[in-house]
Amino acid sequence: MATDRPDVPAEAVVEIRRGVMRMARRMRSSRSPEALSSNKLVVLGHLGRNGPSSAGEVAAAEGQRPQSLTRVFAELEESGLIVRSRDERDRRQVVLTLTRAGAAALRRDLAERDAWLAGALGELGETELEVLRLAARLMERLAD
Repeated sequence: MATDRPDVPAEAVVEIRRGVMRMARRMRSSRSPEALSSNKLVVLGHLGRNGPSSAGEVAAAEGQRPQSLTRVFAELEESGLIVRSRDERDRRQVVLTLTRAGAAALRRDLAERDAWLAGALGELGETELEVLRLAARLMERLAD
């Protein structure tokens, strides 16, 4: 297994990858059966964080192609969670905007996962919690 830094042990890479993947699966499974799909949450989350965006901007920020999100955009619009409108500066562009209902749906989904996580974190000691907070900031930095 190759790393950019030869002093990073392969075992550390594997252990961190496994932990991150297992945690991601566990958080996904904590959502209710009627929760929105992951792709829908990606779109709503992007619009919630970044404001109105073009389909291309959303797709690029999430490492996807606009064509692979076309159906997701249509379903979100049909559900009243986003609206599409023409860009005022470039009438050829379509801008996606989060609606109040979309923001509420996003908050509900995040609240479900946050509730599970709060319960799980409640079993940790203060030092363990601080270590995880530091790890979260480092993972955010690596993801950027």
